[in-house]
Amino acid sequence: MRENRYLFACTLIILFGIGCANEPEPETVTEAPTLPPVAPVRHIDLEGQPNFRDIGGYEATDGRTIKWGELYRSGELPHLTDADVAELEELEINTVVNFLLPEEIEMNGSDRLPEGTREVPAPIHGDRAAELTMVAQTAIKTADFDKIPPEMNPEFHRLLLDEGKGEYAELLREAADPANRPLVFHCSHGVHRTGTATAILLSALGVPWDTIRADYLLTNTFRAAEVEATLAKIRQMAAETLDVPPEDVDMTNVEAFYIVDGSYIDGSLEQAVADYGSMEAYIRAGLGITDEEIEELRRQLLE
Repeated sequence: MRENRYLFACTLIILFGIGCANEPEPETVTEAPTLPPVAPVRHIDLEGQPNFRDIGGYEATDGRTIKWGELYRSGELPHLTDADVAELEELEINTVVNFLLPEEIEMNGSDRLPEGTREVPAPIHGDRAAELTMVAQTAIKTADFDKIPPEMNPEFHRLLLDEGKGEYAELLREAADPANRPLVFHCSHGVHRTGTATAILLSALGVPWDTIRADYLLTNTFRAAEVEATLAKIRQMAAETLDVPPEDVDMTNVEAFYIVDGSYIDGSLEQAVADYGSMEAYIRAGLGITDEEIEELRRQLLE
């Protein structure tokens, strides 16, 4: 009897072992790895235009932020390479608002853009701003740098607030329509006309002025190499004109013209306050943008 119980126990052990050996291994469930979100890129690195950048991500006073990939500021775009144009196509750029005068476009060429991109000519005509531009160009060519004192720079922005009213109002209305976006707006270097436009647009979206000034100053970062080369060329030309060694050329005023300061864009705010009481009042009374249009602009572009 004891021997039978022993054989029975051995049989169970053998059968259990066989059963365990034949039983399929449980499947291991592997969770898909969580990838970190792709960080939005502010500066779009184009070979033919160093100052092309997204103005998304800035926080408004109500806590919402501007959507990325909807609005871009830039300098002129006629010198883009094929790869640059492909980059704009990848960004799905739909509309380009161009503040340049016809004479400027004739001199430097038309924008190179992806096929089908809608172009909106919005040349900012203004006698005083045009006069200052010619003064600056002549001063640089003749090495008469006393004609371009640093205080000329905020004056550009003050003048543009009035002389660009129609074009800036058009920009806000273009930006509010989703059919027009992603949208780029630009002038020659993306500094004066575009800088003022950006200040107005960001103000309409409720972005604080300190942020607006910081965005303006990014021009120094992205144009650094271009400005350095330009200043070196101007120094050499001035030295030849004045018949002095390059190191003896006083570049103070020229550097102030090409390297922007926060006080420059502050000129637009100061003029808006002087004429209308605030930038918001300027947008409403000066540009004729209604409360309903501002609310739609914010509904479309803030999240």
